[in-house]
Amino acid sequence: MARDKCVLAYSGGMDSTISIVWIRENYDLDVVTLTVDIGGGPELEGVRERAASAGAIQSLVWDAKDEFASDFIVPGLKAGAMYEDTYPLSTAFGRPLMAKKLVEAARQVGAVAVAHGCTGKGNDQVRFDAGIKTLAAHGEPLRIIAPAREWEMTRDEEKEFANRAGLELREVGEDQRVYSIDRNMWGLAVEGEDLEDTWFEPPEDAYSWTQPADQTPDAPEEVEISFDQGTPVALNGEKMGLVKLIEQLNLLAGSHGVGRVDHLENRLVGIKSREVYETPAAIVLYQALKALETSTLSRDQQRIKTQLAPTYSDLVYDGRWYTGLRENLDAFIDSVMRYTTGDVRVKLYKGSSTVTGRRSPYSLYDFELATYSTEDQFDHNAAVGFIDIYSLPARTQMKRQTMNEAR
Repeated sequence: MARDKCVLAYSGGMDSTISIVWIRENYDLDVVTLTVDIGGGPELEGVRERAASAGAIQSLVWDAKDEFASDFIVPGLKAGAMYEDTYPLSTAFGRPLMAKKLVEAARQVGAVAVAHGCTGKGNDQVRFDAGIKTLAAHGEPLRIIAPAREWEMTRDEEKEFANRAGLELREVGEDQRVYSIDRNMWGLAVEGEDLEDTWFEPPEDAYSWTQPADQTPDAPEEVEISFDQGTPVALNGEKMGLVKLIEQLNLLAGSHGVGRVDHLENRLVGIKSREVYETPAAIVLYQALKALETSTLSRDQQRIKTQLAPTYSDLVYDGRWYTGLRENLDAFIDSVMRYTTGDVRVKLYKGSSTVTGRRSPYSLYDFELATYSTEDQFDHNAAVGFIDIYSLPARTQMKRQTMNEAR
C-alpha cells in the first residue's frame, strides 16, 4: 500500500536535506521536494541529486523568477515597502510565493501535508503557515510540518543526525564561519556566527554581492533607469525584462559597493534580531522610483502614499500577503502610479547611490512657473490675496480667543 505524501520546500542545504529523512522516520510519509527558483543562484545546483540521496521519491524544481519579479517585487517596489525604512523585504517577498507553490505542488502530487524548514523563533514560519492555510482554505486541509521547529536540534546535533543517516553534505572546515543565508534575486540575507553580536562589524566574508568601498572603482558610474507606470522597463536605454534588469543592476550597483544593509530589526515574534542584507538593485530602484514620484505626483498623493508604505511593509513582513487589505492597497497604488513614467539617472560611487536627474512626459514641474529668470510666468501679485485668505482662520482665532484671554 502506497504511503501518503508530503511536499517539502527544499533549498538543498543541510537543514532541508536532513528534513527528508526526519519526515520519513517521524511521520511515515513519502517526501516530494519542491525547489522554487526565484534567483537562488549556484546554491540550487544539484538539488535533485541531494534530495534523492536523502530518500525523496520525487524532486520538483520550478522556475518562478518571472512571477516573483512581476507579482511580488514590483507591487512592493511601487508601494515603497521598506520595513522599518531600511529593509527591502527580499526574503519576505519570496515566502508567500513559495507558500503558493507548495500548495500547488501538494494538489498536483496528491499530498496530504507540506513542510518547510523554518524555526520557531523566526518570521518565516508565520509567512509560510499563514500563506498555506489561507491558500488551502477552499480545498482539502493540508497538514503543515516544520521539522526545525519541532526537533529542537542544535547545529552539531544536526550534523550527527546527517552522519547517522549516511548523508554526504557540503563539508565546512572547523575554522570557517558558517552563515545562515537566504538568497533570491531581490536580495541576500545573512545571519549567524559573529553577526549575532550587535557591536561586531560584519566581516567581508559575510558579503558576496557587494564590493568593499576600498575595492570599488575610483570613478563614479551613472546609470539610467526607465519606468512605465512605476515598473522598471529599461536600463541605460536598453529595454529588458524585469528579471534581467534586476540581475544586471545587482551586478552594477554591487560592483560599486551599493546595497549593504546592517539592521537591528523587530521580528514579528517579539524579539530583536541583527540582520545583514545585500540588496543592490532594490536600494537603487526604490531610490530612483521615489525620485520620479516627486515629479509626477501631487503633494497629497506623495504624502498619502508615504503614510501607507509602512502598512504595506508590515503586511509583507508579517505574512499577510494574501489578504483583502493588501489587494486594496495595490489598487490604490496602481492608480497613483498611473502617470509615474519617465527616466531617472543615478550615480554609483564608493558604496553610495545618488539621484542626479529625473524627467517625465507627465512631470508636474513647470519651468515657467518655477524659474526666477525673465521667463517667469507666475503671478506674484496673486500671492497677496492668497495669503490673506490662507491666514484668515489663524487671524480670526487670534482675535476672538487669544486676545480675550489677555484681558
